[in-house]
Amino acid sequence: MSSAPWRVVAFLSSLVFLPAVHMNPIPPIRNSSVRCNVVMVMSDAFDGRLTTAPGNYLVDLPNLNFLKQHGAVFLNAYTNSPICCPSRAAMWSGFFPHLTESWNNYKCLDPDYPTWMDLVKRRGYVTQKFGKQDYRSGSHSLSNRVEAWTRDVPFLLRQEGRPKASLSANKTQVRIMQEDWKNADLATSWIRKQAANSSQPFFLYLGLNLPHPYPSVDMGENFGSSTFLTSPYWLQKVSYKDVTIPKWLPFQAMHPVDYYSSYTKNCTGSFTRQEIRDIRAYYYAMCAETDGIMGQIISALMDTGLLDTTCVFFTSDHGELAMEHRQFYKMSMYEGSSHVPLLVMGPNIQPGKRISNIVSLVDLYPTMLELAGVPTPLHISGYSLLPLLHARSNNDIIPELHPNWALSQFHGSDANASTYMLRENDWKYIAYSDGDSVPPQLFDLLKDPEELNNVAAQFPEVVRSMEKKLRSIVNYKEVSAAVHQYNKQSFTSWKESEGTNYTNVISNLRWHLDWSQRPKAYEMAIDRWLKNETGSMMEPPTRSSNADVKPP
Repeated sequence: MSSAPWRVVAFLSSLVFLPAVHMNPIPPIRNSSVRCNVVMVMSDAFDGRLTTAPGNYLVDLPNLNFLKQHGAVFLNAYTNSPICCPSRAAMWSGFFPHLTESWNNYKCLDPDYPTWMDLVKRRGYVTQKFGKQDYRSGSHSLSNRVEAWTRDVPFLLRQEGRPKASLSANKTQVRIMQEDWKNADLATSWIRKQAANSSQPFFLYLGLNLPHPYPSVDMGENFGSSTFLTSPYWLQKVSYKDVTIPKWLPFQAMHPVDYYSSYTKNCTGSFTRQEIRDIRAYYYAMCAETDGIMGQIISALMDTGLLDTTCVFFTSDHGELAMEHRQFYKMSMYEGSSHVPLLVMGPNIQPGKRISNIVSLVDLYPTMLELAGVPTPLHISGYSLLPLLHARSNNDIIPELHPNWALSQFHGSDANASTYMLRENDWKYIAYSDGDSVPPQLFDLLKDPEELNNVAAQFPEVVRSMEKKLRSIVNYKEVSAAVHQYNKQSFTSWKESEGTNYTNVISNLRWHLDWSQRPKAYEMAIDRWLKNETGSMMEPPTRSSNADVKPP
């Protein structure tokens, strides 16, 4: 490989973007005794579909495209739970969330739970973590916990701020998410000063907050993160004319859990087409900033000569709906929320490889162990991805190398039923709660990629087959019952710990604006729930209106 292209890239890397067109394919490691290094960058809320479409012109992602051109892209990668902490717990542990009882952002893995990083460190690898990890129990806000615990209470309260787009006044500002850039600086400094001067192979992990929306500070401290913030520098990377307005079903046609989610996410009000397009465009600009950070990491590996012997992974804990299905955020099994990016570049990986097999985040655990030469424990949920990465075929489904299905589940806030998704071949099956009280959904992703047509009634034989398969993987009726019991016990313990301060605290959580309208009624609804007394949903009148978008 000539040195000139490397000097060109080194110069342009100072401009954040890495021009993949100047790069030659990375040569494989010929000596199988050489242990490769591993770098994993895990973003937060990155829609995986942005990395799978060939010739994506919606947003400029040169560094992720570099990974695709010189490595492999998984076309059907999924989160095992579309929310931060449980999804990361699955990745770090190799187990589905119900097996580690990772129910919500507050309850995940114990602090001393052995992760794959711990195991490779014992193998003699140098290990280092920077940035967001978020897989241990005890984190996130009190409001987030209480909302998850009380999701079975029959009331509807807006828990999030209204989603909105916001543009930085500084037209040349590059570093919007300061914390992520700080951690990226630490990671690149570690590569240059520590990894480059060590004779031992290493595993480096960098966790990002991007492109997760920002807290909406103007809505009060008890509101969540509903602001899509970027700068003109990143927004110019987005092809605004190609940003689409997603189709919304009328309220009456929405699945009951979707309606609950749309309401609690503060998305049942009127939105102009301009508002929706801006939210989506600004989100894509935040993805461009994520790509810029990825470029900084790749540049550090290039400059130090480590790229030839390093496996580089890029993925995300979940996606972002960005106003699809009248929702933002995650907590949904729709593609925008559950489909994650998974790009891998490294020795012995065919450049430009496209892998169609359905995979999920739990597969990263055995993959990391196999890369490090660590025996994989029995009975974990995931399968190593190395056989697929090293297979000579391209774009073919190879079920003998990896089962062609993925399981995802959700038990947290903003959805009033435990949700279970089975993706197999072109079908996506979504079951809820005990399987009887809430109707399932079935989508043919080949014919209906927008997931607007629930065809469960038209294909009962497919429903029966998918239901049987799902129950062979997880007894979701028992899991739902266990989550329900956990929620009641946790809420009861918290309520007792607050004592006389309980009423004041619960009325000032993220739902405080709605709560203040009928505080006694909501407290009584909780009391009836704790006593196992049934009651009808305290539903606002907007359910009967339609979901049309206002013109700009």
